[in-house]
Amino acid sequence: MSKHEEEEFTIEDMFKDFPDDDDEMFKEVKVSDLVNHPPHYNKGGVECIDAIMAATNHNKEGYLQGNVMKYVWRYDYKGGLEDLQKAEWYLKKLIEVYKEKHK
Repeated sequence: MSKHEEEEFTIEDMFKDFPDDDDEMFKEVKVSDLVNHPPHYNKGGVECIDAIMAATNHNKEGYLQGNVMKYVWRYDYKGGLEDLQKAEWYLKKLIEVYKEKHK
């Protein structure tokens, strides 16, 4: 083909090497994983919440309560169901900490 000839192609040709949404790499990340164990909060083998809980010691309940409030506050404007699920996750963690504290 000379420099002046244009190669014809379709949009499908442009994306033929991209994976389909059904490919395995897309099936690995589920919404529940983004709520319960988001990969961006688990770097270096330590989950962020575990480090925060260890560092805050006696202030754990306030931290957890604040996150419950944050996600409930913003769910209708930002994250919808996922924010409500995050609020639920923090509430369950708060209940767990409360039960341990009041044995």
